[in-house]
Amino acid sequence: MDVNHIEKSFVPTADKKCSVAKKGMVASAFPDATKAGVEMLKKGGNAIDAACATALALGVCEPQASGIGGQSMGIVHFNGKSFAIDGSSRAPSLAHSSVYKSKRRRKIGYKATTIPSTLATIGFLHERYGRLDWQKIVAPSIRIAKRGYKITKLQHDLQERELENFLSLKSKSGAKYFLKDGEVAYDVGDRFVQDDLAETLKIISEYGYTVFYHGSIAKTISEDMKKNGGLIRDEDLAFMPEPLIKKPLSRKYRHLDIVTLPPPAAGRTLLLTLMMLNHLPSKFLRSSKPSSYHFVAETFRKAFVHRLQRPFHRHTYEQAKDKLHLQRSFAKQMADSIHNSMDATLPMIDPEFGGEDTTHLSTMDNDGNAVGITQSVELAYGSKAAADGLGFLYNNYMSAFEFTNPNHPFYIRPNAIPWTSVSPALVFNDSKVWMVVGSPGSQRIFSTVTQFLSRIIDGNLPMSDAIRRPRFHCSIGGTVSIEEGGFRNEIVNYLRDMGYQISVKERYSFYHGAIHATMKLQSQTGFHGVAEVRRDGTAEGLD
Repeated sequence: MDVNHIEKSFVPTADKKCSVAKKGMVASAFPDATKAGVEMLKKGGNAIDAACATALALGVCEPQASGIGGQSMGIVHFNGKSFAIDGSSRAPSLAHSSVYKSKRRRKIGYKATTIPSTLATIGFLHERYGRLDWQKIVAPSIRIAKRGYKITKLQHDLQERELENFLSLKSKSGAKYFLKDGEVAYDVGDRFVQDDLAETLKIISEYGYTVFYHGSIAKTISEDMKKNGGLIRDEDLAFMPEPLIKKPLSRKYRHLDIVTLPPPAAGRTLLLTLMMLNHLPSKFLRSSKPSSYHFVAETFRKAFVHRLQRPFHRHTYEQAKDKLHLQRSFAKQMADSIHNSMDATLPMIDPEFGGEDTTHLSTMDNDGNAVGITQSVELAYGSKAAADGLGFLYNNYMSAFEFTNPNHPFYIRPNAIPWTSVSPALVFNDSKVWMVVGSPGSQRIFSTVTQFLSRIIDGNLPMSDAIRRPRFHCSIGGTVSIEEGGFRNEIVNYLRDMGYQISVKERYSFYHGAIHATMKLQSQTGFHGVAEVRRDGTAEGLD
């Protein structure tokens, strides 16, 4: 890997998908949210301030993916130390398996919602590590909610797709707030204003984030839930704990250190994948030989099967002495088990795994601090139910629990935390933080981040090239999803002949994740940032 070549080959673009800056960088999934983060840097804030403002703003202008009714997890490098922020949401005290015999209740409506943790996570991060006043952090999101923003094609398409689910709710609360006249999808370019959400954010700005859990907002949520058959009560909100600061997981890929989140997140799956690929030469991975795609596809399958077979609760994980999945010998054994054919011992049917829409943001400042936050309302537009009078969507993280096996660490029970596939990561070169990277995409997050990193580290590509390269994913059952026109027919035919099912997605498919990454340059001064070409975001920095 040639750091000098990677950094000097970067090409900024006019659309701000790829940007350069001198004193800090923000990359997120919506231009207004990115600007909110940059605004904090301009006011003298640090990477934490920028991340918190960006996270709140994303909840306003990307409601299909996140919001104050959702969940947030983060990886932070602050004052020379790295740590994970586990902002898991929780099942309500009234949650029980008998309530969720209907699968629909896990996904749609008020019962599908866990106790939102996003505000607790953002507020905690700011309180501990931020530099600016809380009011300044919340101000951009209030402004965006009041003035509105223009609906994008991505949002229009998702509203069309979810229309039936929105309208199937008796209360039609989500439809009231997020559909045009409460009935149809907004047209592309329509200005979308959220007055109720602006008022909610004003209260949060004035009284602090705890008002969501102990004050007037908590009371309104509890009454709304009682009225509509939901399970969350004000006691649940009052007992919502601060997020946990945890020791991150770290392993090497080539000579770089990759630092990511422990359970309940999927950082260990990302690390196992990279450790397995470590046993293949960089030259082979960048060769585009058909056989290289087979080896990577099998790596994806085996790493994800191992995660399903060895689920860890966040508390029991710390006590588990056998951390087999992070041993080099195990990664080598797994890599050596890949042969010139599909592994028929792996399941050929894909397990049901929820989570389609999430968002990731990355920030860096000139003092060496770096933050990656992945936040979500689980499925696109969450539970399709909104908090009446408050203007935000409830998540549907109840779909991320186990409902049949009581011995499973993520079996549904009161105050349980859901499983999640997020794996934001810090990348260190020569012991210095070099990149922050992450992506949405549920079970495809680890494969998306792996391909992006490999193209930089193995392929010697700048981030501006790595983000545009076509992606693929292989499910446990052996379905290879490829982007149309992104792979030679020779590769596709080779994989099909081996027994893989081929699923062709449109080029720059929403399905294949959304990288938002920042880089602190090591061969020169300054920063690079990239925002996903498959979504609506931008990268901008401070000069």
